[in-house]
Amino acid sequence: MADYRYDVVIIGAGPAGEGAAMNAAKHGKKVAVIEDKKLVGGNCTHLGTIPSKALRHAVKQIIQFNTNNMFREIGEPRWFSFPQVLQSAEKVIGKQVKMRTEYYGRNRITVYTGKARFADANAVDVYQGNMSNTRLHAKEIVIATGSSPWRPSNIDFNHPRIYDSDTILKLEHTPRTIIIYGAGVVGCEYASIFSGLGVKVDLIHPGDRLLNFLDDEISDALSYHLRDKGALIRHSEQFDSVEANDRYVTMTMASGKKVKADAFLWAAGRSGNTANLGLENVGIETNSRGQIDVDKEYRTCVQNIYAIGDVIGWPALASAAYDQGRAAASVIACPSDFHYVDSVPTGIYTIPEISSVGKTERQLTEEKVPYEVGQAFFKNIARAQITGEGVGMLKLLFHRQTLEILGIHCFGDQAAEIVHIGQAIMNQQGEGNTMRYFVNNTFNYPTMAEAYRVAALNGLNRL
Repeated sequence: MADYRYDVVIIGAGPAGEGAAMNAAKHGKKVAVIEDKKLVGGNCTHLGTIPSKALRHAVKQIIQFNTNNMFREIGEPRWFSFPQVLQSAEKVIGKQVKMRTEYYGRNRITVYTGKARFADANAVDVYQGNMSNTRLHAKEIVIATGSSPWRPSNIDFNHPRIYDSDTILKLEHTPRTIIIYGAGVVGCEYASIFSGLGVKVDLIHPGDRLLNFLDDEISDALSYHLRDKGALIRHSEQFDSVEANDRYVTMTMASGKKVKADAFLWAAGRSGNTANLGLENVGIETNSRGQIDVDKEYRTCVQNIYAIGDVIGWPALASAAYDQGRAAASVIACPSDFHYVDSVPTGIYTIPEISSVGKTERQLTEEKVPYEVGQAFFKNIARAQITGEGVGMLKLLFHRQTLEILGIHCFGDQAAEIVHIGQAIMNQQGEGNTMRYFVNNTFNYPTMAEAYRVAALNGLNRL
C-alpha cells in the first residue's frame, strides 16, 4: 500500500471541504482532499444548491415571458418541458466545476478520487471499489462529507415515478401533477419551481405552518403565493405509504386520506454521509440521522478530527458550510483568525424568494423585548415597479429605545441580496447598529436597497 503524509486531510470537496482546504493551504499547510465523485464541488454543485437555483432562474424567466404583455409581440405564451429547463442548469454546473478545479490546482492541493475510510485517528484509506492501495497520514483530519436525502425503507426510490431531491434532477418528462411530501426549504423551493411550470402541486406537510422558523408574516406570504400559483397545501398530515404503477402514484396519509399524481417527490429531511466512513475505528458516534457532534471549534470527540458542513446538522447551508470550513482550518493553522459561525442569514429560493437574519416577532414577543416594526412594500418601490417585481416586502424589527436592529425579514425579488445591507449594519458594534443609519445615508434611486430607507422611516414614525 502506498503511504503519503500530509498536514491536513479533508474528506469531501463540497463547500465545507473547499473552505477548509483553501484556508489551510493559504496558511502553508500541506493539504490533501478525498472526494468520492469524479468532479469537485460536492452535492452543492452537482445535486443541490446550484442546479436547483439555476432551474428556478429559468422558470422565473418563463413566468416573465408568459405573463408580461410586452412579450406578446414576440409570440404567444409557451409551455416548456422540465428537461428543457434543466439544460440551462447543467451549463452552470460545468462553469462551477471548472472554476473550483482551478482553485485546487492553483493552491497545490492534491485531490484523491475514491471513498475514504478511517484506518485510525491519523490515517485514512482511499478506496476505489472494494480495494484500497492508498493510505494518507495526517496530523489533522477534517470530515466534510455532506448529506443526502433521508430515504425511508418502505419507499421504492427505484420506481420511475418516485423521486427524492437528488434524483428529481434526472426527471425526463414534465408531469401534469406532482405530490411533494415535506414542506421544508427543499419542498417549498420545488413546489415553486413546478408550480411555475404549470404543474399541479400537492404540497403535504407534517407541521401546522410552512417553514415555521420564519417570521409568521413571511410564512403566511409564502403560503398565499404558492396557493396563488395553484399549489394545494395540506398541513398536519403524516406519511403512511406510497404506491406506484406505470400510470400514476398514490400516497396514503396516516389520516387515511389518499392523493394521486403523475409523480412523487420525497423532501422530508436529510441525513449525514457517515456510513462506511470507518468512524467506529476512531470512536466517533453519530446520531440517528448520521450526524456528528462537534464543539465550538468544530472538533469531534477525537481532538485531531474535525467535522463541518451538513454532516454536523444545523444550519445545513452551503454558505455556512464554507465558513465552517474556513473556521476549522483556522483552528488548525491560524487560531487568531478563528470565529464560530452562528449569525447565518436564511436564503430560501422560492418564487418569490425569502431571506432573513436575526430575531422574529414571535421570538421577541416571547422574550418580552420592546420592539417596533418598520415595513416597505415592494409595490411602492420605484425599482420594483420598473422591473415588474412588485410582490413582497422588507420588514425591520428594532428596539424601541435604542433603535438597535433586531431582525430583518425580506420576501420578494432579490431578497437574498437585499438582506445583506441590513446584516452589515446589524453586525456593527455598539451604537453602530441603529435604524438611524438608514435615514441618515443617501441610497441610489431607483434601487431595491431604497426599501431600507422607506422601512426605517415607516418604523420610526410609529414611535
